[in-house]
Amino acid sequence: IKNMITGTSQADCAILIIAAGTGEFEAGISKDGQTREHALLAYTLGVKQLIVAINKMDTAKWSGDRYQEIIKETSNFIKKVGYNPKTVPFVPISGFNGDNMIDESSNCPWYKGWEKETKTKTTGKTLLEAIDAIDPPS
Repeated sequence: IKNMITGTSQADCAILIIAAGTGEFEAGISKDGQTREHALLAYTLGVKQLIVAINKMDTAKWSGDRYQEIIKETSNFIKKVGYNPKTVPFVPISGFNGDNMIDESSNCPWYKGWEKETKTKTTGKTLLEAIDAIDPPS
């Protein structure tokens, strides 16, 4: 947590990495979970832009249902923290295999991409595109 606070206090955007594995997501989002704690800290420290990367989708067999379940649960809790889920890109990835990090993955044909509602509507498919869509500091 200490290292996170140091870096986060100067950040323009946070990338919340969520594990899609059964039990892993649930542990992170539980009442005392690190996922919940990190999102709250980021917002409290003034980081108003958020990207959610749903990692380890390969271990969840690239399940579209699992992806949607995680989006629903995560949207509910980041909204309570202060983020507007409509401005947050949700990207299914596999860091281990590099899926949807830089290039679009063929492992998730159900995935139509992310949409970010800000001053201008932005869309994309990969984590890199979501990073490129971060609004510059004003």
